[in-house]
Amino acid sequence: MDLGKVGLFLSLFSLLLSARGGDIVQDDDIAPKKPGCENDFILVKVQTRVDGKEGEEFVGVGARFGAANVSKEKNVNYSRLVVANPPDCCSSPKSKLAGDVIMVRRGHCKFTTKANFAEAAGASAVLIINDQNELYKMVCEPDETDLDIRIPVVMLPQDAGMSLEKLLLNASVAVQLYSPQRPVFGIAEVFLWIMAVLTILVASYWSAWSASEAAAEHEKLLKDASDELTDASSGSIVSISTTSAVLFVVVSSCFLAVLYKLMSSWLIELLVVLFCIGGAEGLHTCLVASLSRWFKSFAESFVKVPLLGAVSYLTLVVSPFCITFAVLWGFYRDQHFGWIGQDVLGIALIITVIQIVQIPNLKVGTVLLSCAFLYDIFWVFLSKKLFHESVMIVVASGDKSGEDGVPMLLKLPRILDPWGGYSIIGFGDILLPGLLIAFSLRYDLLAKKSLRAGYFLWAIIAYGLGLFITYVALNLMDGHGQPALLYIVPFTLGTFFMLGIKRGELHVLWAMGEPGRPCPHLHLHKSEELTH
Repeated sequence: MDLGKVGLFLSLFSLLLSARGGDIVQDDDIAPKKPGCENDFILVKVQTRVDGKEGEEFVGVGARFGAANVSKEKNVNYSRLVVANPPDCCSSPKSKLAGDVIMVRRGHCKFTTKANFAEAAGASAVLIINDQNELYKMVCEPDETDLDIRIPVVMLPQDAGMSLEKLLLNASVAVQLYSPQRPVFGIAEVFLWIMAVLTILVASYWSAWSASEAAAEHEKLLKDASDELTDASSGSIVSISTTSAVLFVVVSSCFLAVLYKLMSSWLIELLVVLFCIGGAEGLHTCLVASLSRWFKSFAESFVKVPLLGAVSYLTLVVSPFCITFAVLWGFYRDQHFGWIGQDVLGIALIITVIQIVQIPNLKVGTVLLSCAFLYDIFWVFLSKKLFHESVMIVVASGDKSGEDGVPMLLKLPRILDPWGGYSIIGFGDILLPGLLIAFSLRYDLLAKKSLRAGYFLWAIIAYGLGLFITYVALNLMDGHGQPALLYIVPFTLGTFFMLGIKRGELHVLWAMGEPGRPCPHLHLHKSEELTH
């Protein structure tokens, strides 16, 4: 197997990632709530104005206590920013504050103590600078009672505090604190939905077309009474068994756990390299298959290349483009346009895998999707009980690596969203249901079923509905990560079982995976007997 295919199949082990949105309201099941200390941990924008000109924007997190931040930018006035004296604000500030925002350092006393001293001095808000470059959730101690704090309290990371202190050395700085709400349903989710459905459509028709060609070739061999009968599937097709379906999900779980434990920048870089190899291979396969229809002579003309053997002229032209595309994406993936290359490579990889890997019957499809269903629920929800955070979401976002997360995702920038960022969907949420949907189209073509009388149309509709429900749940849960297969699997499998039972074809779908086909040899022998 060549290097490209090695990268492609290695990439498969990290495909099972869940749909996820950006979290404005931060999860916390440990920090207790009580009267005066029951706010949600909400992200807060801190917009600066330096000497009257709009400056840099920082992001902090609101405390469990204090006043809530205004959600709309136009309703918030700028207030002068001052540094606390003493810096930790563990005692009353030495100067009175006329509605200023006071910036204090973390440490030496309770968060609520700092807030009470700042409010008593006349501050309109408190920015507490963390001693690390991360956000810390500010809570109340169990024995605290002085919690009647009526000004907002926000934690900023250390690097943001250092930037603000440098600005204050040479300029007058004012800040505006607000926490805008995300749109109820973003445009990015609509386009991701369209991308996912179209990817499965293209992959399914390609897979069915390949299967039809192989079946036609097989039938021709049977009619010619060839002694060297071959299987109807191409040698490049990988048929999944129930054992391999279970092992696939088990290996994916192990791989995800390893990613979580060893999450670092070097590991992300390694996954990027593997993704580039797999993506280039997938893009090459898609382009060669598409272009060979228009440039048939180039596709069927070969030249010997050292170490590679016979290679078509079309491959010689397409391969450098695919490799260059993948390498350029690897170098520029952190740019604002990097998502385009990632989606192109990702879609090509998914389409290629669905064409190469096939589900032989409904039994294997049920085992695969059921295991993936449990996998998704465990690593998104139940892993919090063991690791105190969602392993799936940490790995998908790259929270522990300092990077943007693993590349095995389709992503789109959130348009018209005040928080920006990306909406994403994991490859597994497209690939695994896509394998079952591609199987349905192959079955329909072999059974010569019409679109309405077949299974493919209803399977793709069921997938679309399941993915739509996923995004609805994502928005209802304030953007918290959702296991997409929790909604997609019941819709797709349920559709198969209901239609199979209604049409009396469930046994054929479950065990055989294709309708019975008459053998030409049998007809030949019967004809000979009749002539005698």
